[in-house]
Amino acid sequence: MENREIIIDLLGSDMGPEEMLEGARMVLEAFPQINVALSGPRALIEAARLPENRYRILEADKTVTNLDNPIEAFYRKEPVSVFLALEEAGRCDDVLGVISAGNTGALFAGAIRFLLADKTARPCIAAILPTTQGGFTCLVDTGASIDCGAAQLVEFAHRGSDFMRTLYKIESPRVGLLSNGAEPTKGNKLVKEAHALLEKEEGINFVGNIEGNKTLSGQCDVLVCEGFAGNQVLKNSEGMAVNLITEIVKYGKMHNVPAAKEIVGYLMSRFDFASLGAGIMLGTSKLVLKNRGSCRREAVRNAAQILVNLAENKTLYESFN
Repeated sequence: MENREIIIDLLGSDMGPEEMLEGARMVLEAFPQINVALSGPRALIEAARLPENRYRILEADKTVTNLDNPIEAFYRKEPVSVFLALEEAGRCDDVLGVISAGNTGALFAGAIRFLLADKTARPCIAAILPTTQGGFTCLVDTGASIDCGAAQLVEFAHRGSDFMRTLYKIESPRVGLLSNGAEPTKGNKLVKEAHALLEKEEGINFVGNIEGNKTLSGQCDVLVCEGFAGNQVLKNSEGMAVNLITEIVKYGKMHNVPAAKEIVGYLMSRFDFASLGAGIMLGTSKLVLKNRGSCRREAVRNAAQILVNLAENKTLYESFN
């Protein structure tokens, strides 16, 4: 793969721009064929002393916080880091994609403005969940489309299936629909309508409804839902993993359990959501990867790995755009 570029939005992360900047450093170390464009404060970037000729600066000092209205922020006169990153991605052919840990609403609005030819289409954000079977499930949508129709859930199912075929080489991904019961009659109006459509949709290996307590069971390769429910599943799963690991650490220290350290190490390797990578926005002209706000530098490198993996197969990469 010829030298390509990844744009990284440094602002908006809960961990601060310094952590995102160190993530950018890890990207440069891991991928000698990749350069980065960094959207953020010039002084901070220059002080980091990154390898010369491997980066360029998109100067911006403003971000969109969780208290801001993303649409109002879009019309600010001052450069906003996330919007500047997305605009540059739409302008430059050699950009693989954008990585950001900032405001999801701002990322979504900016992607529609700069990376979507059909403004009536609805991109979705896919997240990768580890399962108890040792594999992964693609959860889609996780926050891009809070209000959507049954036909859009079917579209999300196709995008999620394409994604799992691409990255995990699953020939016929099993698609489940998040519901409050396994029976076809369970669910709200949206879920029931989507269930009926998915049952007869060509190219979809639909395995039925999946309940909330089965999201990490490995019963499906793609789990489809609207963005509000998907975001709750993602955050609840992350919270459960953190709390479980914390309790094991506390118990091991209190009772001097030698095996506790080994157990914690295994669970951290499987369920460390902060380092798993990023949510992937599907349906835009360039891939946009949304890291969690609490992500560490390793998650930035992992997000870049996803972009590189997709880019190595041009046909598959273009199928997402």
